[in-house]
Amino acid sequence: MKRIVITGMGAVTPVGVGVEDYWANIIAGKSGIDTIKSFDASELPVRFAGEIKDFNAAERLSKDLARKTDPFMQYAYVAAEEAVKQSAIEIEPERTGIVMGTAMAGVTATAFTQDALTASGKKVGPRFIPKILGNIAAANIAIDYNIQGPCFTVSTACSSGGDAVNIACMYMQAGKADVMLAVGAESALCPLVIQSLANAKALSRRNDDPSAASRPFDISRDGFVIGEGGGALVLETEEHAIARGAKILGVVMGCGNTCDAHHVTAPHPDGRGAVACIRQALAEAGLKPGDIGYVNAHGTATSKGDLVETAAIREVFGDSLPCVSSTKGATGHMMGAGGITETIACVKAIETGVVPPTINLHEIDPECAGIDLVPNTAKEVEIDYAMSNAFGFGGQNSSVIVGRYK
Repeated sequence: MKRIVITGMGAVTPVGVGVEDYWANIIAGKSGIDTIKSFDASELPVRFAGEIKDFNAAERLSKDLARKTDPFMQYAYVAAEEAVKQSAIEIEPERTGIVMGTAMAGVTATAFTQDALTASGKKVGPRFIPKILGNIAAANIAIDYNIQGPCFTVSTACSSGGDAVNIACMYMQAGKADVMLAVGAESALCPLVIQSLANAKALSRRNDDPSAASRPFDISRDGFVIGEGGGALVLETEEHAIARGAKILGVVMGCGNTCDAHHVTAPHPDGRGAVACIRQALAEAGLKPGDIGYVNAHGTATSKGDLVETAAIREVFGDSLPCVSSTKGATGHMMGAGGITETIACVKAIETGVVPPTINLHEIDPECAGIDLVPNTAKEVEIDYAMSNAFGFGGQNSSVIVGRYK
């Protein structure tokens, strides 16, 4: 198999725009969760989220692109721009491709446009359809960078970002590209989504304490917090990267993708899909469980999800348990963007020898105990391999293992 390496990374997150700000703030244990500012949420059952702050699309994109794109597309574009710049890649159009991951695409534009149409009969503009289509995020990036190779959009719920990495690697393994951008983005903050998830009892209701609301693995957790953002990786075959003298940041060792085949929203109680996914990624990587030094958990702070994931980790890793943390305590659940930004956290953990903490973890749920969940304070750990888990509705499971480049 061809070796796939990482040469560029980009991030737009509630705790910082740009990989360095994102990493510095999650290591410092800062929370990006606050009351919602982008629209009036005062009548909603949940009035807080992990919003992107200090982000002016008109300052970061061309006026035309800022006007015709949805926020999730803008986050994807800015993350990709950072990753491409870091990689210093010169695009070879027909040998470069892109895979975009998003769970809900333009749901906010759909909801707010329908509200305006219903309330006042306001005309629907000609840019509405291109604003809500998930694939247009990848298309805009491809147009600006002249990427003419494979161009796909994957929507596997909250595992979309991790699956984007997997599919990008598969295309290079198949010889259909030498370079692939793997991008994930989400902006699903609107009353429609909040009402539905709140009524499903999936969201935390801590309106009086937003920054402490996301509590992965804590006995007092009461649901996840919606986050938004974008992440991007420039992936290349090792041969291509070496030939152009690229700085290699890490290696994609292996990926897994499985389905629970159990329930539309609930994970399988035995975690069979998660277990199979992690084992699949390990097998592709050619690694033993004890080789993994850190797992960035899906860890959304839902009652069932955290229990199933920790049980799956214990089953796979046995007596060789790695450090495990969830950065969603800081960012909220970024859905399609999370699989990419959390893979970036794994690359940075290997590079710096620091594992990010699970913030707001004060009393570990006894059923999640027995694992080092890195509560509240970052931990220095020398590691060579790390894994990012991303699981989603429909029983979707994704695992991505990254390693130190040697």
